[in-house]
Amino acid sequence: MTIDEASRRYNIPVEVLKEYESWGLCCAVKKVTGTWQYDEEDIRRLSTIMTLRDAGFSSGEAETYMRLMLEGDRTRGQRMQMLSRLRDNTLHEIHFKQRQLDRLDYLRYKILHAGKQAD
Repeated sequence: MTIDEASRRYNIPVEVLKEYESWGLCCAVKKVTGTWQYDEEDIRRLSTIMTLRDAGFSSGEAETYMRLMLEGDRTRGQRMQMLSRLRDNTLHEIHFKQRQLDRLDYLRYKILHAGKQAD
């Protein structure tokens, strides 16, 4: 399957496919008549890359994770650390946003409450 076919069929941006190719991780991809050909293993890897990107991994982090994944079970701990670190950061952001919402709600309450006292 060509880059355009893979992009359309699996809704993967062409930029992601080109980035994947540039990482040199697509061992099974064969260049035929100047066009990359993707197989099902490549599509599975690309699915993982898309999941990593959707989860908040940068391009470099996704590449590192994929290289570790290709090394097999011996890198399981490193991959888990990467996932845990991003999870912790995301949880911190959520808590920060919740505190912001709490403060906004408090200020809104004060405005509403002040309006009722004036009546």
